[in-house]
Formats: sequence, C-alpha cells, structure tokens
Amino acid sequence: MARLRRKSCITLIGLVLLTFIVTVVLKSFALQDSPFGNSDSLEPFPEIRGVVKNEIQVKRENKAVHRTKITDTAHSENTGAELEATLRRFSPPNYNLHVFYYTWYGNPQFDGKYIHWDHPQLPHWDSKVAQGYPQGRHSPPDDIGANFYPALGAYSSKDPSVIEAHMQQLRTAAIGVLAVSWYPPGRKDDNGEPTDDIVPLLLDVALKYYIKVAFHIEPYQGRDEATMLANIKYIIDNYGKHPAFYRHRTNTGKLLPLFYVYDSYLLNSEQWAILLKHTGSRSIRDTPYDAIFIALLVEEKHKRDILTAGFDGLYTYFATNGFSYGSTHRNWESMKTFCEVNDLIFVPSVGPGYVDTSIRPWNFQNTRNRINGKYYETALSAALKAKPDIISITSFNEWHEGTQIETAVPKTSQTVYLDYSPNKPSVYLEMTHKWAAIFSGERRRWQE
Repeated sequence: MARLRRKSCITLIGLVLLTFIVTVVLKSFALQDSPFGNSDSLEPFPEIRGVVKNEIQVKRENKAVHRTKITDTAHSENTGAELEATLRRFSPPNYNLHVFYYTWYGNPQFDGKYIHWDHPQLPHWDSKVAQGYPQGRHSPPDDIGANFYPALGAYSSKDPSVIEAHMQQLRTAAIGVLAVSWYPPGRKDDNGEPTDDIVPLLLDVALKYYIKVAFHIEPYQGRDEATMLANIKYIIDNYGKHPAFYRHRTNTGKLLPLFYVYDSYLLNSEQWAILLKHTGSRSIRDTPYDAIFIALLVEEKHKRDILTAGFDGLYTYFATNGFSYGSTHRNWESMKTFCEVNDLIFVPSVGPGYVDTSIRPWNFQNTRNRINGKYYETALSAALKAKPDIISITSFNEWHEGTQIETAVPKTSQTVYLDYSPNKPSVYLEMTHKWAAIFSGERRRWQE
C-alpha cells in the first residue's frame, strides 16, 4: 500500500513536471512564432519581420502606382476620346481651303519680351506726309499693333495652348491647310525673331486635328534660286515625313509638297527657271525635292513671267479688292482661264476686310470695311465663280493688317479697338465653315 502511494506520488510528480516543461516550451514557441502576438512585445526576429513588412508596403505601393497608371491612362484615353468626339461634331476639313498663318508673335512669358505686338508705326515714304502722322512703337498688352484685339490676348506663337486653340478654331471653320509664314533658320522679318523652331510643335498639334501644314516662303535678303533650293531641301528633309506635312495631288496623280512663294516677282523669271524648269541647271523636277510652286501674282504682266519661270500656279494674297490686278475680284475669272490654258493651278485669296492704320496710320485708302461679314462673303462668292482649284484665305492671324478671321473681342483702353459686333467673336470662323461646305459641293459639281 505504501509502495503504491509512493508510485502514485512519483507518477503525479512526473506528470506535474511534464506539464510544466510542455507549458514552458509552448510559451516559448508562442512568443517566437505566433502571428497573433502583441505588437508591443519584443520582436525576436526584427530583420525577418522587417522584410515582411517592407514587402507588404511594396505591394501596397505597387497597387497604388498601378491604380495611378490606370487612372492616368484612362484620363489620357478619355482626353483622346473626348477630342475625337469633339472632332466628330465638326465637318471634315476641306484640304482645298488654305489659310495664311503667322507664328511671329511673342510675349514676356514665353519669349522674354513682346514681339510684333509692339510693331512700330511706319512712316509714309513722303517725309512731308509722314510729319502729319504719329510714329513710335506700340506698348502691349493694352496697346498693340493692330486695329482689332485678339480673344487670346497678346499671345506668344510658341505657347502650346495657343496653338491648340488655333487648331480648334481652324477645325471649327473646316479649314484643312494652314500655310505657315516661313523664314529659313536664323532668318527673320524686320520686326521679329526667327520662327523655324516653332514648326515641329505646329505639325504635331495640327496632326491631332487632321490639319495639314504647307509653307509660305517669305522674301529675305539674298533669296535666289540657290538659296531657294537649299530652303526646299531643308523643309522636305526635316518636315517632309511628318504626317501633317501637306502634299497636293497633281493632275497626273503625283502627291507633291506645295509651296507658296511670297513676292516671287523679286527674282526674275530666268533665275526661277534654273530651279523650276526641267531644262534648268539646278532643276528640282523629277527629283526627291520636286514640288508644286505657287507664285504671287500682283500685276497683270506677272502672268507671263510666272509661266516662263516654270511655276505651277499662282495666288493673289492681298485682301484689298482693287489694290492690285491680282486682288481685284472681277479679274479672277480671266485669271482662271489663263491658268486653265497653261495648265496652272489658280488660287485666289479672299479676306474678311483690311485695315492697317495701327501700323500705317496714313493708309486709309486701302481700308476695306468688313460690313458685318458682307465683304468676306462677296470675296468668297467671287472666288467660287472663277471655279478655282484651291481657295486661300488672307488670313488667319495677320493682325497688323486686320485681315484675321481668328476670334477677336471688344476692348477699350487708351486705344479703342474695332471688333466683330454685333456678331460674336467666332463669326468669321462660322462663315468660313459655311462657305467651305459650299466650295466642296461646287467642286463635286464641277468634276461631274
């Protein structure tokens, strides 16, 4: 009996010891390995726990970045979708309707100073007459070298938001081609700065709106057949592969770049023939630099000069009816006949009016009142009667000469500006849209 009690005590003591050992071991495991431990307790493996924590953070950060990328992509897609939806509301661009476009404007924000908005008032060539008119430079932004004031203010042509706004306005008007005023790199007009560096951005934004860009080559000191050849090579080599670069289909089915050449008559026809005739010593014909060259016709005698020089067509540029032979509406039908007989492209230039007294205060005789749009519609009607190949508009934004169809707003400061009242700022864009549709319809009828 005593032996049994002794055995029982030993067994009980053993069980107690076993229970104690198991409890201690379990507590030790619980401290080290339990994922449910108290966050305030000592962490025996901080590096491992740290790695796990960082992995969780990285996963969360990656998810956040992924969500951001999805959001950004969706925003980008929505922006593209919104643009496409907006463009679908517009009429298709008419690629036979061209507009002259100027990139010479600047302001302090983008250019460090005002450019062209501060245009000087030019003196009359007769010194006695000049004495009776003001001289000096304009002082932007309230006093600019224009008789109208732009809705976008005294903007910079380098401002991407301005280029975007211009493309939207062009699409509102159903204009398919802008002919950008162009000087070679390093060259500029008398009152501006070089502008060739704007062309890449202009092409990129134009592409978004399905607008094409042609080049309006300006005169500069030393322009001759050799420098013109260099200009054409430069433009085609640098911009010719861009999808927004304008090419015109000829009667023979070729797609060739089209160049307007301002003041082409300053170079005699023999010099032009060196470049533009097949027999010329520097002929570009049937080379990678072949193109369509449109000469400026001012006087009637220029018709024969244009023909002997080897040009492919002619345009009239000036928006003042009666200012020159070429800009006189009643002459357009006979000019078209001349072009048809000689296989030339006829491009009359229409404008909404003309006023340049902000920079030529003595030039009242050439002012043409807009008459609330009637002047513009009369010009467009005259152009259509001549059955032209292309109609060009002078201009989108030549503010100095008051030929712009860009939106303008009423403004009164120390200068009182003209505006489009009683019509709204977009009236000339809407009017252009209407006539673009008429032109398209007429062209289809002419080709039947």
